[in-house]
Amino acid sequence: MSHAFTTRVLNVATGSRERVVDLTRDCESFLREAADGRDGLLNVFVPHATAGIAIIETGAGSDDDLLAALHTLLPSDERWQHRHGSPGHGRDHVLPAFVAPHATVPVLGGRMALGTWQSVCLVDTNVDNANRQVRLSFLG
Repeated sequence: MSHAFTTRVLNVATGSRERVVDLTRDCESFLREAADGRDGLLNVFVPHATAGIAIIETGAGSDDDLLAALHTLLPSDERWQHRHGSPGHGRDHVLPAFVAPHATVPVLGGRMALGTWQSVCLVDTNVDNANRQVRLSFLG
């Protein structure tokens, strides 16, 4: 029997470097079970103060371009008032204002209605936190 609301938590190892992690296959796998061919909404949420969710193209350099753009906007230096952790870590706490900690994707017939080159990605610039959780929720 299908439920109107289903959720799953992904554990994502991001390691000790800045990363853009493609979660699209994980989202598709979750929806095969949770959506069961129905229409609805997929919400992707990262419950961390130093990470975000982006819908971008991956594999063609856009993920590296995003990290480079974030370095331009949020340099990893000592300007930040938030000063624990690695040098420049305060920037990681500002990241969610630019890359929101959530995204909502329409689901049609049990599949994400993404554009041809769009992927759902975790953006993690915090090298001090090697493990992240991402909550996937489907509302049918």
